[in-house]
Amino acid sequence: MSAQLFYIYDTHCPWSYVTLPLVNEITAAHPEFTLNLLHCARYEGDENISKKTLELIEDESTTTFSKEYIAHLKHAKDSTLTANIMSWVVNKVPYVGLPLLNTLFNAHFEQANELQSYDDISEFINELKLSPPNKVFSIEKLTKDAEISLHNLEELQEIMGTKAIPALLLAIDEKLILLNHNLYLKHPKAIVEAVQLELSNTN
Repeated sequence: MSAQLFYIYDTHCPWSYVTLPLVNEITAAHPEFTLNLLHCARYEGDENISKKTLELIEDESTTTFSKEYIAHLKHAKDSTLTANIMSWVVNKVPYVGLPLLNTLFNAHFEQANELQSYDDISEFINELKLSPPNKVFSIEKLTKDAEISLHNLEELQEIMGTKAIPALLLAIDEKLILLNHNLYLKHPKAIVEAVQLELSNTN
């Protein structure tokens, strides 16, 4: 039996941020799973996030957003740079993908780091001893790797029947299970039991 976990997200999406703990719990419980991190590059500098959205997320999860992040809500969000970085990482050094993603989420949602320039992310890149090419640091356009990733994501979303983000998809051999992550936002560890049930049902 082979199992894969697909996590569809955007680094600037607060719903994605509160879903990441579920990914962390699943991968910790099942290190044998292949993890596929799919950045959807939704934010293009023309959209901000409402305080009402954050209040809803706080009500449905265990998260409390930082004062620093809330103070920057009116700033337009652009995730082009992080889409480029994460696409390069998952292709070249996939074992770094989840640690880096956790770092990026924490930087943005806890420290109000906009993640929109080399200076914003250079510290994280250096800490992980990564050496991506200069094109990866572009905020003007997606790299070829990021575009390919988006194309693959679109095909997957057609199979799933939804373009909603975030999304958690479990693939066990040929069986695809769209996990209802909303049920576990208050109790992230409980999703491990749900995954185990799906694994048992395929045996």
